[in-house]
Amino acid sequence: MIIVTTEKIANYKITEVKGPVFGLTVRARGIGKDIVASLKGLVGGEINQYTEMLEDARKQAIDRMVQNAQAMGANAIIMMRFDSGEIGQNMSEIVAYGTAVIAEKE
Repeated sequence: MIIVTTEKIANYKITEVKGPVFGLTVRARGIGKDIVASLKGLVGGEINQYTEMLEDARKQAIDRMVQNAQAMGANAIIMMRFDSGEIGQNMSEIVAYGTAVIAEKE
């Protein structure tokens, strides 16, 4: 599956637009990660536990988006973006979205 953040794919022609496609995941921070993050927040620096959680969430959102695009019969996704938000005090949502298309080599 080709995934790009642009409208066009170099050396490909978009022959059909299948429609919007997305993948969504919601992750909750555990109390252990919150404690470690609070301590790290006192001294500054990257909070690796949250970075890993968000990287995993983005990968899962992309995987789900790709599954949805494949179910629509697409072989590429253009204009891919991420969006995120918080649900409650300890949950984060990550959405990967774009436009599912059929792309053929020129």
